[in-house]
Amino acid sequence: MMRSLWAGVAGLQNHQTRMDVLGNNIANVNTNGFKKGRVTFQDMLSQTLACAAKPTDEVGGVNPQQVGLGMMVATIDTIHTQGALQSTGVMTDVAIQGNGFFVLKDGDKRFYTRNGAFGLDQDGRLVNPSNGMRVQGWMAQIAGGQAFVNNAAEVQDLVIPVGSKDPAKATTDVYFASNLDKRTPEIPAGATDQTVQAGTWQTTFDVFDSFGRVHKLQVNFTKQPGVANRWQAAVTVDPGAAAATNTRVQIGTGANATNTFLLDFDNLGALAGVRNAQGGNAITAGALQAAVSFDVPDTTLPAGQATVRQTFNLNL
Repeated sequence: MMRSLWAGVAGLQNHQTRMDVLGNNIANVNTNGFKKGRVTFQDMLSQTLACAAKPTDEVGGVNPQQVGLGMMVATIDTIHTQGALQSTGVMTDVAIQGNGFFVLKDGDKRFYTRNGAFGLDQDGRLVNPSNGMRVQGWMAQIAGGQAFVNNAAEVQDLVIPVGSKDPAKATTDVYFASNLDKRTPEIPAGATDQTVQAGTWQTTFDVFDSFGRVHKLQVNFTKQPGVANRWQAAVTVDPGAAAATNTRVQIGTGANATNTFLLDFDNLGALAGVRNAQGGNAITAGALQAAVSFDVPDTTLPAGQATVRQTFNLNL
């Protein structure tokens, strides 16, 4: 009688544990990153009333007589299956697809979680708003103009620069897309400024220096006499500035101490080559471009003390 009562009580107690786990699963149905639990049972030791007997020449073997003493909880497993991903509309909420955990830091201690409901503190650090622990990871770095993440380094606090400005980046390339009228009259030698102005096509662009300031790039195209389909381009940065910007143009490896260069077109109007104003071999293949350099004031020093040379490519 006592054995039967004990087996029944053991079953009730352990099934109560299973009900506790099920209740916890239901209670956490809306908990971010929660993983459900599962209870497995196992048989307890059995009491042997009669031992087994091996078979003989006259009779067969006899099985043992055993009475089970109930059951017990074997394990309570956590099921790490992928949950459904949902959009929350909060930019700092993240989730993990597949294996892995978020790493949180509290002083020298580290904790791991699948809950990605994060926020930002006053310093822009990504944190768990429920306990203030800081989210750990790798910050993106810039090297050679390229962004990369060094995941071999030690993890650190993640800082989201909300509201901050990107560092100023100077213009590196300017691309032309324009037409010149071949009917423009050639400028004869000794022409006056008014005649040159009448036969010049002018284009302007905005370019930026490394301090984030905007400058006016002006390129004037003037048809040249004596050579068919040849034009001279004069490049000036900030033509109306009080202080000269000393604009210079470089084509290939040839020498050019001015702000002008020459363009040659074929009879169908396509650009055939570019060369420095002093002549020399024309570049007719590959990237037809001119390297333009100019001076800008150094904003890290008092006004008028120093200038910084800026360079960009004029792609033709």
